Amino acid sequence: MSGLPYIERPRWSCALGGALAAAGNIPGVVPLLHAGPGCAGNFAWTNNGAAGLNVTGDCLALSVPSTNLQEAEIVFGGIGRLREEIGEAREIMEGGLFFILTGCLPEVIGDDVRGLVDDLSRTGGTGGTAGLVLAQTPGFKGDSFFGYNEVLKTLFEKVVVKTRTKNPALVNVWGVPPTLDPFWRGNLRGLKNALALLGLEANVFFGPGAGLDSVKKAGSAALNVVVSALYGTGAAERFQERHGTGFVRTNLPVGAGGTDRFLKIVGRALGIPARKISRVLDEAGRADYDNLEPLIDVYNDMEAQRHALIVGDLNYAPALSDFFSNDLGWVPELAVVTNDLEPGSQKAVLDHWRGTGGRVPERVLFEHRAGVIEEEALKIFGGTEAKYQNRPGPVFVAGSSLERSLAARLGASHLSLAYPVANRAVLTRGYTGYEGGLTLTEDVLDACIAGR
Repeated sequence: MSGLPYIERPRWSCALGGALAAAGNIPGVVPLLHAGPGCAGNFAWTNNGAAGLNVTGDCLALSVPSTNLQEAEIVFGGIGRLREEIGEAREIMEGGLFFILTGCLPEVIGDDVRGLVDDLSRTGGTGGTAGLVLAQTPGFKGDSFFGYNEVLKTLFEKVVVKTRTKNPALVNVWGVPPTLDPFWRGNLRGLKNALALLGLEANVFFGPGAGLDSVKKAGSAALNVVVSALYGTGAAERFQERHGTGFVRTNLPVGAGGTDRFLKIVGRALGIPARKISRVLDEAGRADYDNLEPLIDVYNDMEAQRHALIVGDLNYAPALSDFFSNDLGWVPELAVVTNDLEPGSQKAVLDHWRGTGGRVPERVLFEHRAGVIEEEALKIFGGTEAKYQNRPGPVFVAGSSLERSLAARLGASHLSLAYPVANRAVLTRGYTGYEGGLTLTEDVLDACIAGR
């Protein structure tokens, strides 16, 4: 951990926020908060300012049912209020599953929420035929990514249908947390498109075209693919224990190089012939080069190579380092992983990064405090106020909106790619796969020439 008693300019919310973003972005699921007043609203406006202006989902923002616990419930217990809210929500809201998420207050006072949920599920109390499940996600248990993982675990235990029959062409994909990855919709689409090149169907639970049916059929998948060093790994282990399906972990595949490695890892795990994988990669590589070719001359003439400072979570820092180095030929001077990780987890992230064939920069820093990141960057790149300096340059800063002031101080181009993203509107944009790499190339070069 960082050792400081405060979080400076946070890059995540609490466990409840991550759980709400996950459950609320599964079509057909109605999240119901058992929490204090204001939690849902605070998450809505946090995400509005930090996830490319994305707030509303099927049942998100200010439409989330909540018990809004007050002083009376804190003194006498909130179970009666929760029972009442479940009944009202079932009467008003349409959904195939009601997902109870607990905040700090009921966990501190000791509400037996699990006992109530088990009782209502057994007796059918409060009316309605939709299912009822629970994830205990008080903010003090962890960050947003913990909440995402807890939602997945609950789905795998309570909703996924057990089956011994496996579909060899079906793979489950997770590790891209909704909202916490501002480009999650486009990134999931890019993963689907990439896996389709191998004749595989990617089963994702979140966003358009997914939903409860996607979750229920997950047990028939031949493989689980986690595109993250950490997000969803615990859930994948739980899935393997309960449903007998193995999993592989990869880096988030951005661009041709990362996608090639991604498809090789998945293909080998499924026993797809090496000749078929090679043919697919050759065809995709040629198409990728054909699309890039019109930019090559001007790229060289304008000397577009940059020294990169990369600031992002443990999905984006490795993916962008790989992309800038292998696809664009840039030099990643420093990669900052912004998750607040224990030393053992930091080592696991680096081992995973190297183990999947990624490009690990010489300098990797695990740090979330913007002030400390700025100090380290200035040691390497210097600042615009220095009259004489022998520093790497020109510089490109790929990070979040929090790095805009640092980029200005370095005289560098900047693009917001990792949460929080407050200066871009994001709908379907994504950076995974071959097409995602082309999109990122456009966006990066746009940022470099914006002032021409």
